[in-house]
Amino acid sequence: MAAPAPKQEELQAHAVKDQLPAVSYCLTSPPPWRKRSVHGPPTPRIARSLSAVPPDLGCRPLRFNVSVDVAGDAAEAILLGFQHYLVMLGTTVVIPTALVPQMGGGNEEKARVVQTLLFVAGINTLLQSFLGTRLPAVIGASYTFVAPTISIVLAARYAGIADPHERFLRTMRGTQGALIVASTLQIIMGFSGLWRIVVRLLSPLSAAPLVALAGFGLYELGFPSAAKCIEIGLPQIILLVALSQYIPNLVPLVGTAFERFAVVMSVAVVWLYAFFLTVGGAYKGAAQKTQFHCRTDRSGLVGGASWISVPYPFQWGAPTFDAGECFAMMAAAFVALVESTGAFIAVSRYASATPCPPSIMSRGIGWQGVGILLGGLFGTASGSSVSVENAGLLGLTRVGSRRVVQISAGFMIFFSILGKFGAVFASIPTPIIAAIYCLLFAYVGMAGIGFLQFCNLNSFRTKFILGFSLFMGISIPQYFNEYTSVAGFGPVHTHARWFNDMINVVFSSKAFVGGAVALLLDSTLHRHDSTARRDRGDHFWDRFRSFKTDPRSEEFYSLPFNLNKFFPSF
Repeated sequence: MAAPAPKQEELQAHAVKDQLPAVSYCLTSPPPWRKRSVHGPPTPRIARSLSAVPPDLGCRPLRFNVSVDVAGDAAEAILLGFQHYLVMLGTTVVIPTALVPQMGGGNEEKARVVQTLLFVAGINTLLQSFLGTRLPAVIGASYTFVAPTISIVLAARYAGIADPHERFLRTMRGTQGALIVASTLQIIMGFSGLWRIVVRLLSPLSAAPLVALAGFGLYELGFPSAAKCIEIGLPQIILLVALSQYIPNLVPLVGTAFERFAVVMSVAVVWLYAFFLTVGGAYKGAAQKTQFHCRTDRSGLVGGASWISVPYPFQWGAPTFDAGECFAMMAAAFVALVESTGAFIAVSRYASATPCPPSIMSRGIGWQGVGILLGGLFGTASGSSVSVENAGLLGLTRVGSRRVVQISAGFMIFFSILGKFGAVFASIPTPIIAAIYCLLFAYVGMAGIGFLQFCNLNSFRTKFILGFSLFMGISIPQYFNEYTSVAGFGPVHTHARWFNDMINVVFSSKAFVGGAVALLLDSTLHRHDSTARRDRGDHFWDRFRSFKTDPRSEEFYSLPFNLNKFFPSF
C-alpha cells in the first residue's frame, strides 16, 4: 500500500531572511535607558525601524509592553559593553606579548604597548560606530600585521644595537613609519570609493567563503591554544557551552541572563579556579612554558603597568621610514581590508541589519585606514582591523546594539589610562581566552554559511565555486604556514625581503585566498547566464547595492547629526 502524501506544510522550505531573526537588541534598538509607561509606544526612532521591518524579525527592545527599570537596563548595557571589552583583550595582549620581547622590550614596555593598543582601539571603535559603517564592530589589533612587524624586528640595521631598550625604541619607530604609510592604502581605497566598486561584485555565493573563512580560518587560535593548558582551557569551553546553550532552555526564567552574560560568568569561574591552582602550588616544578600558559601571575602586566598613563602620539620618538618595509606593511593592510570586509558582513548579519551597502562598506574601510594611521602615530606595533571575536560575541549574546559597543570603547579608553586596573583583566591566562574563541569564531564562520540560503545549492556551478574556494582558502595558506615553520622563511624567498613579505602575507590569509578565488570564479564562470545569476543569489542582494534602493539602509547606516547632507551615500 502506498504511503500517504505528505502534508503541504511539511514540504515548505525555511523562508529566506535578509535580516537575521530572533535578535534581542539589533543595531538601532539598544537596551532602553528611559523609563516608559506600561503600555507606552516605542520611541519614534524604533517605530521607524519597525515600520520597515517584517514583524517576525524580533529587532526591537524586549520590554515595549512592560515597565522598564532604568537602572537595571543601564546596568545590562554596561555589563554587555564590559563583556565586549573582556573579549577583545585576548588579541590586545597576545600580540604585544609575542612582539615586544623580540623588539628588546621588557614588562614595562609590554604594558605600555598594551595600554596604547587599548586606547587606540577605543578611539577607532567610536569612530567606526559614529562615522564609519555605524555597525557595532570593535576595531582592534590584527594578527595580519604580525609577520611584517617581525620582519622589521629582524632587520639587519637593528641587529647591532646592544642596549635592549634602545633597540626596542628604534624598532618601534620603524614599525610606526611603516604603519603610517600603509594606512594610506585603506584611506584612499575607502574614501575615494574604489572599494565600493569591488564590494558591488560580491554576491551571496562569493561572500559566503569570505565570511566563513574569516571565522573558521582562525582555528589555530582556538583549541590548539586552549590545549596549552588543558586543565583550564577545556573547563572554560564546557562551562561556556553549558551556560550559553543549555541553561537558557533548562531554566527559562533566568535563561536570558545566562545567554547574554555567559562569557563573563564562565571567565570569572575558570579564572578563579586557575588562581587556586596557582596559589595551591599545582605548577611547582612544571616546565617554564606550562607555567607561562597556566599560572595567573606570569603575564608581567600588573607589575609593568603604571597607575595612570595617557598614551600620546610619538611617545616612542619620531617614526622612521624604509621603503621595503612600507611595501610589506601595505600588503598586510590590503589583506586586513579584505578580512575586515568579511567581518563587517558578519557584524551586519548579527546586528539584524540589512546587508551593508557598498558605499557604506567603503566608508568604513576609509575610517579603518584612519585607525591604522592612529596606530602608527601612537605606536601600537600592530595595525587595526575588525575584531572577529567581538563579531562572534554579537551572535552568542544575540545583542547587536551599537550602543553596547560604544560603551565597550569607553571601557577600553578608561582602562588604558588606569593601567594597573586594566592590567588585572589583561592578565587572564591565554588558554581561557582561546577557549572562548572556539565558540566566537564558529559563530562568525556560520554567518558566512548562512548566506547560502540565498543560493541554489542544487546547482553544480554553486557546488564547484563554494567547494573549490573553501578548499583552496584552507589549503594554500596551510602550505605557506607549514613551509615557513619548517624552513624558517616562506615559499617565496628572493633577495628582496620586502617582496617576500608581501607575497607570503597575502597567501597566508585564509579569508583573503578563499574570498579572492570565490569572487574570481563567480564573476567569470557563466557570467552572462541568467540562471547562474539567480543561482548565485544576486536577485536577493540587488536592492542593497545602492544606499537609496532600500528604505532600511537610512535607518541603519546614515550618519548622525544630519551629516548625510554633507557626506551623502550612494
